[in-house]
Amino acid sequence: MYKTIKNLRWYMIALVTIGTILGYLTRNSIAVAAPVLNEVMGLTTQQYSYVVAAYSACYTIMQPVAGYILDLLGTRLGYAVFALLWSVFCISTAFSGSWVGLAFARGAVGATEAAMIPAGLKATSEWFPAKERSIAVGWFNLGSSLGAMIAPPLVAWAIWFHSWQWAFVLCGLLSFIWGIFWFILYRHPTKQKYLSEEEKKYILSGQEASHQTSNTEKLPASKILSSRRFWGIALPRFLAEPAWGTFNAWIPLFMFTAYGFDLKQIAIFAWMPMLFADIGCVLGGYMSPFFQKRFNVSLINSRKWVVTVGAVLMIAPGLIGLFSSPYVAIFLFCIGGFAHQTLSGALITLSSDVFGRNEVATANGFTGMAAWLASTIFALIVGALADTVGFSPLFIILTCLDLLAAVAVWTILKTPTTNE
Repeated sequence: MYKTIKNLRWYMIALVTIGTILGYLTRNSIAVAAPVLNEVMGLTTQQYSYVVAAYSACYTIMQPVAGYILDLLGTRLGYAVFALLWSVFCISTAFSGSWVGLAFARGAVGATEAAMIPAGLKATSEWFPAKERSIAVGWFNLGSSLGAMIAPPLVAWAIWFHSWQWAFVLCGLLSFIWGIFWFILYRHPTKQKYLSEEEKKYILSGQEASHQTSNTEKLPASKILSSRRFWGIALPRFLAEPAWGTFNAWIPLFMFTAYGFDLKQIAIFAWMPMLFADIGCVLGGYMSPFFQKRFNVSLINSRKWVVTVGAVLMIAPGLIGLFSSPYVAIFLFCIGGFAHQTLSGALITLSSDVFGRNEVATANGFTGMAAWLASTIFALIVGALADTVGFSPLFIILTCLDLLAAVAVWTILKTPTTNE
């Protein structure tokens, strides 16, 4: 007889969160190292945008594929395979000698990290009742900004004390170790021997019928793509994701080019917007149940209100061009990080609200594909225009896109949702 662990579902989401942290650490390592790589390899802004776009493009293409593989293999095995692969490809970045080599290595990292969010969402849908799901998603989505927050000091430290190559090796090794632990520790609630019967009943009884273990129905991809509920999430994610892609890939280089920040200053300040993004992940998760309780709105509408709050706050980074102080810019980026992760968590959670357990990763993969397609396009736009028009007009565009995302989710996604 095994001794059960109280509140085991929160330990499971902690494990998911650590994986997200390490995935985003791996992803953001290139952004922190960019000023050094520019010197060592002679990269131009446009060439760096190609490296960023390679990651985003491969991530985009692989989103639905990764979601399908996760639904096919299951959360435990599927996520372990992808994590081990992205760690190896991150390490391979250290052997690049040009922007082309960087693009190939980062593209491979992007392709394998495409499983990160669908896997986290699938684990959340397995381990949490509907009423706690937005909170759980908020906590695991916290890992995205926490990983980005850790990246500046950790990568800068690795470069200072060893080399830029060591930074990528270190990030890859951490993810490799986590992938092994994930495979050892993760189980579905029905197969977890350390889960009490009381907590298992609480989890399963609080899930929609589409998430019940006995449910084997799975919509084909064509049905998912033709449904209104899919487009009610995919289009807002398409409009909103360029902001997060820009924050992750361009803040260090922006502070370097616009304000002359060196590696030390980047290490000191570039993590701050990600700290506020962390806060947005957590508070955003609690906003939805707050709106339900305080204003008596439906589950779906509570998510929409969270998206709206985040979109309005995204006005802040659009104002960066009005100020000459780098510290004001960092402050406005902080508001933007909070805003985006607040609305992003709500949009991601909606996939688990409106799609069943056997299709949620696939559906999230397709909505993620839409999001990262926009992020890829915008990365190329930044690379083409940043040196001529500057970053400020681009930040204004990001604000407008997020506001349009809020309009889209209210207009397209209806309550109650249907398969139409």
